[in-house]
Amino acid sequence: MLDTRISRRAALMGAGAVAAWVSSPARALFQAAARLPVPAFIDGLVAQMTIAEKAGQLTIMPAAWAGGVAVALNPAGNGPGFDQQLEEVRTMQIAGVFNGNGAEMARRMQSAAVKESRLKIPLIFAADIIHGHRTIFPVPVGEAASFDPDLAERTARMASYEGAASGIDWTFAPMVDIARDQRWGRTMEGAGEDVHLGNLMAAARVRGFQRKDLKALDSMMACAKHFAAYGAAEAGLDYNTVDVSERTLREIYFPPFQAALGEGAMTFMASFNELSGIPATGNEWLMRGILRQEWGFEGFVVSDYTGDMEMIDHGFAKDSREAAKLAFLAGVDMSMTSGFYRKHLPELVEAGEVPMARVDDSVRKVLAIKAALGLFDDPFRRIDAKREKARSRTKPAQALAREAGRKSIVLLKNDGDLLPLPKAGRKIAIIGPFASGKHDLNGPWVVYGSNDYAIDLAEGVRNAVTDKNSVTVTAGSGVDEVLPGGIDAAVAAAQAADVVLLAIGESENMSGEAQSRAEIVVPPAQQALAEAVAATGKPVVVVLKNGRSLALQGAVANAPAILVTWFLGTESGNATADVLFGDYSPSGRLPCSFPRSPGQQPYYYAHKPTGRPNPSDDKLEPYKAHYRGMPNKALYPFGHGLTYGKIDYADLKAAPSLAWDGELSVSATITNRGTRAAEEVVQLYIRDRTASITRPVRELKAFRKLRLAPGASETVTFKLNRALLLFIGRDNKPTVEPGTFDVWVAPSAEAEGVHAQFELVAG
Repeated sequence: MLDTRISRRAALMGAGAVAAWVSSPARALFQAAARLPVPAFIDGLVAQMTIAEKAGQLTIMPAAWAGGVAVALNPAGNGPGFDQQLEEVRTMQIAGVFNGNGAEMARRMQSAAVKESRLKIPLIFAADIIHGHRTIFPVPVGEAASFDPDLAERTARMASYEGAASGIDWTFAPMVDIARDQRWGRTMEGAGEDVHLGNLMAAARVRGFQRKDLKALDSMMACAKHFAAYGAAEAGLDYNTVDVSERTLREIYFPPFQAALGEGAMTFMASFNELSGIPATGNEWLMRGILRQEWGFEGFVVSDYTGDMEMIDHGFAKDSREAAKLAFLAGVDMSMTSGFYRKHLPELVEAGEVPMARVDDSVRKVLAIKAALGLFDDPFRRIDAKREKARSRTKPAQALAREAGRKSIVLLKNDGDLLPLPKAGRKIAIIGPFASGKHDLNGPWVVYGSNDYAIDLAEGVRNAVTDKNSVTVTAGSGVDEVLPGGIDAAVAAAQAADVVLLAIGESENMSGEAQSRAEIVVPPAQQALAEAVAATGKPVVVVLKNGRSLALQGAVANAPAILVTWFLGTESGNATADVLFGDYSPSGRLPCSFPRSPGQQPYYYAHKPTGRPNPSDDKLEPYKAHYRGMPNKALYPFGHGLTYGKIDYADLKAAPSLAWDGELSVSATITNRGTRAAEEVVQLYIRDRTASITRPVRELKAFRKLRLAPGASETVTFKLNRALLLFIGRDNKPTVEPGTFDVWVAPSAEAEGVHAQFELVAG
């Protein structure tokens, strides 16, 4: 399947064309996707509202009646009780709530809104449904490793199917931030380091959540976040300063948002970070200049959790009144959690500091989206307790979770073909803090799912093998702590086994928001465990649990086989066993590069060559661009991943020139010389050798997933045209110049694969 499973308008917004849309036919398609119909009755409704009621429609608050993880995310002591929140509904002080506790809560709140408030305006119910509702799918960066936008669309669709049944109209997803520093904890929430892959995943997830009809009973409105450049936080520190050029924004960080908007995302969330000295929540250039005026966005922007309040600590607003004014005038339509808008907008309008017309425009957008969701037609359309129960954790959802899990796993290393393991005849020791137990399976950012329903590694392995008694389980260590006698027990278990599955990595609370890590390594207690187990001489398969790329060291890096299993969700153990025992040949590829050392961060494959590149990986030369004793390469680069086949790349064919308005075919023959079927991700990279703005050493432009039987070959053909070669020039507008380009068809961003050059010829 080609990676172009994306609508025409989103495709036009992708790759080089994402930069060129202002002057191309793509703009008309883009604006068509972004249109927000405003029913005639809404203007009359706005005219009836008081300024206080209007401010209420621009305010969303955490649900007072929450449950499970939502309680920790929105502590009850931080807001009103449920009875008080019902009174806020009756008096029209809020537009809706988020992360509430299901259909019954939503029914009671919606009843208060449409039966007891003055204007009977329905509430909107939102939630953080990031990678599943009750059924949990792999964390988004893990799912991106599938290189399968169709899969991302289907898991988002299933999350919408479950979530909408519990009354949820709007999800705060997808996160489309490009993440190029693996210290950043929210890497797990996006699609990794690459723009092209990020565009495709952003568009797919919007399609999945929203389907074709927002009024459908299994649709939820998407929210593209965080606008903008949140993933560029200095040193990977969450909430930190961002200072990048406009060119970098337009080339790296804007495109996935444009792809999401091209698929019809009608809400955006402002990011926490400042951007070149101006917090995004108060950044008029971003919210009005780029999003609305340039891109034609007609939906509404919501702040992130207390984002307007945080402008005070940024040193940008002196108090809550000024913060409300700055955020609103910048173009943030709805305030989340702080309550600043409902507190200050009436006074700001009365004082003439905020035009009433601006307030009316924002309220009109909020009401129009409520109408688009069908809430004025039937405020209870998604609120059905029986439907909520019937749609929760269904067999099709579990089957999809298992499929998504196994497709997300990346085989980094497989020396001596240690994998796949036989299902009989070997004693298997599962060792490590993640060997078993109902913990750390779903991953971060799960509000409604529970690890209690997830399958752990030990259960998955026992489900797969012929003799369950051939499997032993030993913790050996905690995540961060040494267990008394743990290493001795682990060594004994390893010595008694034929093969060891070493289940190590990160816990759920080591990835996600506010979980930046200075040292992205396996924690010391687990590293010591790995060294002791490796010393037994028994073959070791490292089974990594992680929400970001890690710098692997010592016995972990030297293990003969390494699987990256991320946080796979509900079917974690079964999906992992499918790969371990060969029921599924691994097909995942890294969406983010694994560095050689934590100090190599930020590292990403599409870096610039510098004026002093090291000429060879075989020898590090002095006074060249590399760290001491370390090539400027990844340990495992973006796009890397092995299969159970033996894949060869050969016979690259490409014409020597590309006409200015022409098309160039690039083809290569891919052969599986192994004895097992395999699925290969064939990747196309280019490099612009000389340009008026320096270009990266490689850029991904396309990929194709290929299923190859043993001994089979297939010729893969890609098409290149001038639009795919565009970059942002000196005037921050798209351009491309005649000259020499390299092209690779390769299995990763740093593999040679097969290579050629061509000339782009001036028209």
